[in-house]
Amino acid sequence: MANSIIQSSLLSLDTLTQIQDAAIAIVHTEWNEHIVSAQIEGAQRIFEAQQVKNIKYYTVPGAFEMPFACQALIHSKICPDAIICFGAVIQGGTPHFDYVCKAVVEGITQLNASSKIPIIFGVLTLNNEAQAWERLGGAHGHKGEEAAIAALKMIQLNRTIKAAN
Repeated sequence: MANSIIQSSLLSLDTLTQIQDAAIAIVHTEWNEHIVSAQIEGAQRIFEAQQVKNIKYYTVPGAFEMPFACQALIHSKICPDAIICFGAVIQGGTPHFDYVCKAVVEGITQLNASSKIPIIFGVLTLNNEAQAWERLGGAHGHKGEEAAIAALKMIQLNRTIKAAN
């Protein structure tokens, strides 16, 4: 795993037990595909290390479409144990960046608060492409790996809560 300035306990996999059967959906954008591919590769490294094999991939045109895809998955027969959203929105010369970022954050937040499964926010909101690489193995760790770890931890938490009821 990439080094990160965040607490190493957040990246620890030690508390994960019996998670190999987890079903995970990755919703990812076509925009900035080279960045998104690196996010997915990081997540795949974590899943391989944890022997999680049931991963399905769903492509959407852009970040704005992510909440729709997540909602469709939540309400489908194939509802996974968690959804990870990967994308990269890079600041341009118009306010479009602000509108897209606000919409995707609000959409995923709303779904996360009302859903029976966790939805992990792995959308990078960046001023420039160099910032992406700082977050994909550089000084800020690897956000693809971190999203996979968060998904697995949230699946385990959800299962623990359900078992207690």
